Amino acid sequence: MEQDQKQPRQVQGLSCPLPHTHTETVVIGHGSGGSMTQDLIRSIFQSQIGNEILAEGNDAARLQLFSHGEQLAVSTDSHVVSPLFFPGGDIGRLAVSGTVNDVAMLGAHPAFLTAGFILEEGFPMADLNRIIKSIADTCREAGVQIIAGDTKVVEKGKADGIYINTAGLGLIPEGRKIGGQFAKPGDAVLISGTLGEHSIAVLEARGELGFESGIQSDVAPLNHMLEDLLAAVPDVHVLRDPTRGGLATSLNEIACQSQVSIHLTEGAIPVQPNVRIACEMLGFDPLYLANEGKVIIILPEEHVELALNIVRASPYGKYAARIGRISEENPGRVLLHTAFGTTRLLSMLAGEILPRIC
Repeated sequence: MEQDQKQPRQVQGLSCPLPHTHTETVVIGHGSGGSMTQDLIRSIFQSQIGNEILAEGNDAARLQLFSHGEQLAVSTDSHVVSPLFFPGGDIGRLAVSGTVNDVAMLGAHPAFLTAGFILEEGFPMADLNRIIKSIADTCREAGVQIIAGDTKVVEKGKADGIYINTAGLGLIPEGRKIGGQFAKPGDAVLISGTLGEHSIAVLEARGELGFESGIQSDVAPLNHMLEDLLAAVPDVHVLRDPTRGGLATSLNEIACQSQVSIHLTEGAIPVQPNVRIACEMLGFDPLYLANEGKVIIILPEEHVELALNIVRASPYGKYAARIGRISEENPGRVLLHTAFGTTRLLSMLAGEILPRIC
């Protein structure tokens, strides 16, 4: 019997129901990272190629390939950002950073990447060289190597300059268990810095902002900062980079995976003044904007101050802050406690705010 389209459905890997968003064709909202993406994953991909590894729902897969306790973290990502160059970064730095970060979110040490390039006929060699140099520079910064690659060329007008697909591999030390399913009541929620810079920087590069903001994308590899954190505070429960769908969507995923509720304090969430101004002008909520150099950290209360001190010592974490706590009441919900004494329910992003953001 065909399922009633009005009934919420469980997404494999998440324990919270999502509304069914039936469409006859793929729409731009399916790439948002929010509820439409989750529905697409569940109804098309998981229904036919799903398995226990995919169902964990984390940024990378955890594979037990060794007889000893180490595990392998594997991630894959595709990059279609437009424009290719934006304040603070480009598609090359984005490709390396995003993949390194996905592997690091399981507490792994990223080591190797693969890279596949789809090039459009007529793409300038100078731009290609600039992108490859950026990839090389970011690999050196992250301490990773590209060990395999592929290149394809399509006819002019059949792509948009260049698309990049990457895969990342890294080792998870023995005994380390970090993932969206491990948040516990009583844990604290930290964010490593201010929100929304990447989305606003890309929007400005498109000429759609209407003024010069001076905002730079936060795109960066975070693995060294996280390795310093885990060396001092091994009892971290969750790491998650709030990319597509932003902080609110990522926290909804975690709340569903762990079957907990997450309570945020609005005034504690760091946002640059220029980002806040841009959001007010354009009607955006910074909690749903993409970030490419931030990480959510969930860990026991007793480790908060030490964790903040370590993260703030990194150039990519100097504005780190505690923004909330984990509760067992109302599992699967994310609640924002405002400065006015009210409580706002933060849902997962429904559609697409800014397409082609990563």
